[in-house]
Amino acid sequence: MPVAAGSNTLLRIWKATINSRNGLAFAFRSEQAVREEIFALILSVPLAWFVAATALRAVELVCSVAFVLTVELLNTAIEKLADRLTMDHDKQIGRVKDMGSAAVGVALLMAGAFWIIAIVERLGFL
Repeated sequence: MPVAAGSNTLLRIWKATINSRNGLAFAFRSEQAVREEIFALILSVPLAWFVAATALRAVELVCSVAFVLTVELLNTAIEKLADRLTMDHDKQIGRVKDMGSAAVGVALLMAGAFWIIAIVERLGFL
């Protein structure tokens, strides 16, 4: 039985991977912000190695940009679900969308702070 359980686990992981790829592809096609953040993530990889004083700091910088993308994907999911519920103006749904947007804003501020600290550190001020 352990072999069957292992193959079920692999199948579940494979299906989850396909679902994740499909979600990312849909978000990429439908949302300009997601495209911009994927571009920023790709750009952050070489830039982080140039800016960061240590390898760990470079990983932190890239992860901070990946975190922004993660929050943006969650925000996009919230917005798509809310729009599916109703296209009419609904005060509560508007507040939920605003909170999702605020989460993206906080993630952007955090990433910006990490990058500014890394640059200041690289310049020798820290």
